[in-house]
Amino acid sequence: MNSSLKRRDGFIGEKMLAIPQKILREAKDKNPELFRIYITYIGYFPKAAAHYRERRKGCGDNILIYCLQGKGHYILDNKRYEVTSNQFIIIPATDKYIRYWADKHDPWTIYWVHYTGENIQALNQSLNLNANKGPIPIPFNEKAIEIWQNIYQTLEMGYSTENLCNASFCLHHLIATFLFPQRHVQNDKEEDGDIITKTINNMRGNISQKLTVEDMATRHNLSVSHFSNIFRKATGMPPIDYFIHLKMQRACQLLYTHDDKIKIIATTLGYDDPYYFSRIFKKYIGSSPEQYRVTAKNTG
Repeated sequence: MNSSLKRRDGFIGEKMLAIPQKILREAKDKNPELFRIYITYIGYFPKAAAHYRERRKGCGDNILIYCLQGKGHYILDNKRYEVTSNQFIIIPATDKYIRYWADKHDPWTIYWVHYTGENIQALNQSLNLNANKGPIPIPFNEKAIEIWQNIYQTLEMGYSTENLCNASFCLHHLIATFLFPQRHVQNDKEEDGDIITKTINNMRGNISQKLTVEDMATRHNLSVSHFSNIFRKATGMPPIDYFIHLKMQRACQLLYTHDDKIKIIATTLGYDDPYYFSRIFKKYIGSSPEQYRVTAKNTG
């Protein structure tokens, strides 16, 4: 690559903001709980011919890049990857060598965000973000672009605490659209994500019933095993566990807003045996229904 052509920025139609470190430091020092993670840089580079960045000592920020069109490449810890349209990468904060650049013949169009926080390493570990994952394909992420635009327009209006806080809160949503795309990408036909949404809505509408996995699978003409697999993959729980979770969530609401006896609340949620209901409630919530009611009303 001819070094005279390498460009960090300056592309026609680009958008880019760098939040001043002093402003960020003052905002998070004053309100640390509002800025567990926060944006340091944000940008959009359309057809970024000759785009090139080299970070010999890595980067203390996470770098999220969404490739909308074209191609790009990056090297991280001596491994080289190619990024194509409708793929994203999250390079976690690292001290390892990083280099990334646009493809010479088909330069990428990218939306990107740098973000960090006091406990960014712990966050990355909890989300299982690591340097070896490589590019991840994703359906066209319209929701991410919408959120990105909201963040950018907010920050364009100035770096008040309110604007910075809004951007930080929206950042969580932005990241979620990439890490949990089935919750945010709309499909034209009933695919797995839509099946899960419809199943959960059916659970909520029949919270007093005793649904079985067979009931749920039959509604979508799926085998029990296949339905259970896609449900668990999407939610992290087996279907029945999720249904019980919703019942316990509703139980918490009833205990807080009503003075009905525990037996009545149990019956409302489909439990004929109030003692069994109390055992399930304690298993999921961590206290008995009676204890929860007292604590919730005293702190509410």
